[in-house]
Amino acid sequence: MSAKILVVDDDPAILDLLVRILQRDNYIAITATNGLEALEAVAREAPDLILLDVTMPMLDGFAVCQRLKDNEATALIPVTMLTGLDDREHRQRGLEVGADDFLTKPFEQSLLRARIRSQLRIKRLTDQLERTEHVIFMLALAVEAKDAYTEGHLRRLSSYSEQLALAAGIPQEQHKAIRFGGLLHDIGKVSIDDAILGKPGALTPEEYEQIKLHPEYGARIVHPMRFATEVEPIIRHHHERWDGKGYPCGLRGEAIPIGARIVAVVDAYDAMMTDRPYRRALGLEETLRRMREGRGREWDPTLLDLFIELVEQHRLEEPFIEGALTMAVPTERLNGREA
Repeated sequence: MSAKILVVDDDPAILDLLVRILQRDNYIAITATNGLEALEAVAREAPDLILLDVTMPMLDGFAVCQRLKDNEATALIPVTMLTGLDDREHRQRGLEVGADDFLTKPFEQSLLRARIRSQLRIKRLTDQLERTEHVIFMLALAVEAKDAYTEGHLRRLSSYSEQLALAAGIPQEQHKAIRFGGLLHDIGKVSIDDAILGKPGALTPEEYEQIKLHPEYGARIVHPMRFATEVEPIIRHHHERWDGKGYPCGLRGEAIPIGARIVAVVDAYDAMMTDRPYRRALGLEETLRRMREGRGREWDPTLLDLFIELVEQHRLEEPFIEGALTMAVPTERLNGREA
């Protein structure tokens, strides 16, 4: 299928030239003559590439690019800004708002074609990654769906993790990775025998060793994702303990990634607050008592105090879940297995 390219320029002659070049190369050309039209066209057409003029009425190219890159739904569409000859100031501002490439007016057609092919190649690779990520998220939900006891766990963990990150003053740019870490933390359990995961009694030492492999399995599964650098450490280390007696690496204290420490706290809370195959929910009072017992031993004491404060002050918001499939499995140990 031909790539769809949005051309945005208020100069009719340039617009016409670009459209003719694109159509000659069998691309589908869409046009807009100002910034507002451009945003409407992006929402309507979902182009594969945008050729965006800098100077336009109503909303200039910088403002359009900034809005597109700030929106998760459109951030990955390549934007090539059309600038004047040697316009360094425009190029600098374009980089600041997230432009992916620059083309200088007047255009050399061979260079224009080459740059378009390059940006579309990158877009195809990005689309492949997006499909991979979608499959991974669906896999996580499928793992959760196998266990009726854990319905909604992933969405709660994702929400609780982000709320705790906010309370702890974690920079905003890390919140997405922490949110995704909450959603995907136990995805490695897809590689663990269902009979072990659903066992109603205590695990044997051999079974527990199998369970302990899931963080490494999970880290490998998410490795192809674009945000793997930020999310992998959360998945790999969310069963580490503050005292160094966790797994898989026996990390201690602040050597444990902050996102993994956050997920560990909220995972333990949600596990103890819900029914499991091997025990009933513990209730709020008992859950908080056990968590306080583990302060500075199992969990980061500062993060634990903040989380308990959110709970006791009724500031921990429950996520809205409508027919949601989700997955889970806990962190605290109870009778030789995880809570």
